[in-house]
Amino acid sequence: MRNDVDHLPPVQQEELARATRILMDEFAVAISRATQPWKKNGKVQKIILFGSYARGDWVDEPENGYQSDYDLLIIVSHADLTDIADCWYVAEDKILRDAAIARPVNIIVHTLDEVNRGLKRGEYFWVDIARDGITLYSLPGSELATPMPLTASDAYTMANGYFVDWSAKVNDALEIAEFCIEKRKFNDAAFTLHQAAERAYTCFLLVRGQYVPRSHNLKFLRSLAEDREPRLTQIWPRATKLDRRRFELTKRAYVEARYSVSYDIGSDDLKAIRAAVTMLRDAVAAVSCEWLDGLRQKADL
Repeated sequence: MRNDVDHLPPVQQEELARATRILMDEFAVAISRATQPWKKNGKVQKIILFGSYARGDWVDEPENGYQSDYDLLIIVSHADLTDIADCWYVAEDKILRDAAIARPVNIIVHTLDEVNRGLKRGEYFWVDIARDGITLYSLPGSELATPMPLTASDAYTMANGYFVDWSAKVNDALEIAEFCIEKRKFNDAAFTLHQAAERAYTCFLLVRGQYVPRSHNLKFLRSLAEDREPRLTQIWPRATKLDRRRFELTKRAYVEARYSVSYDIGSDDLKAIRAAVTMLRDAVAAVSCEWLDGLRQKADL
């Protein structure tokens, strides 16, 4: 695995170095007052850049609303240190508010055992990271396991199972959203459309990589999915303020549509969001079936 980011422009190298420092500094603060041995002696074992900035095919067009996110894998010494709310929330917030970091930063946090289990099972997501990722920080003794690729037959069986299961869940959420719209329960409809979109991205990510992060953040899931399949970028246009506002309404609905009295969404926005989520379902089905066909042919099934 590489350990340099020389292929990136200087400004992006500086942003990644700054984000890494913030993550390390805030992690040190988070464990500094701990009494439990596993937390007090907790360590960040690796920070790995993955995705488009590691591969070199990122998009940086903020004027058009398209800008690739930095994706970072943090490997820690104990499973309880993977809790975003407990150990990483402050760091994420500081990075988000840091004017010197212009691009969004997404993090996933796992133990070395979790990552290596995925590699030994041949899960595409982890295999891709081992192949394309760039180490930004590493402790001795935190080496990744040698990937053991899935057989084509096993890959097809696993991916097809995910597709059948999650496609049904997407359709269920869309059906419930339709009912809520008919009953003019607009906030319930917005929340359920968020769930349909989240399930669609989950379906795609599991089919293509056998992994989905423990996150309800629709922007993060969209970023991971679009990084693997650029054709999905057409689902949520970024060109106009109205387009961006409707995606934000969908993203915020997971919490605010249920718990905030200030969340307000009208029928026109709901119809547009429903159309976008329906398009997402259909696009995910199309690219997933295309992927499954390729796996089936490789497996000679």
